[in-house]
Amino acid sequence: MIRDYSDLGNHSNVLVYVTSSKGGEVASKLIGRFVVNELEFRFTAIAFGRIGGHNIHLRLSKRTINTLRKNGHNPDALLLEIQRKLIEGDIIVANDSVKDGYST
Repeated sequence: MIRDYSDLGNHSNVLVYVTSSKGGEVASKLIGRFVVNELEFRFTAIAFGRIGGHNIHLRLSKRTINTLRKNGHNPDALLLEIQRKLIEGDIIVANDSVKDGYST
């Protein structure tokens, strides 16, 4: 059974944590984790905020993608949900994750 996350609203069951954020005025590197149905995975992302509006380039490892599939999740739809949460600020930020005066 494949779960489809394309119709999830702002109150989905995906929690996104940002544990590290480094960067400048145009882009920031984010490191974090997300939790879905009690499964926890790591991610890395580059957040762009000036050229063309806000955008997130999110990366999941092949191992994470395979594990998500094996557990009945749609990795592509879940990736979009995590990107949306990062852009909208629907995240939990660790206290020490802000570096050089910039936050996510």
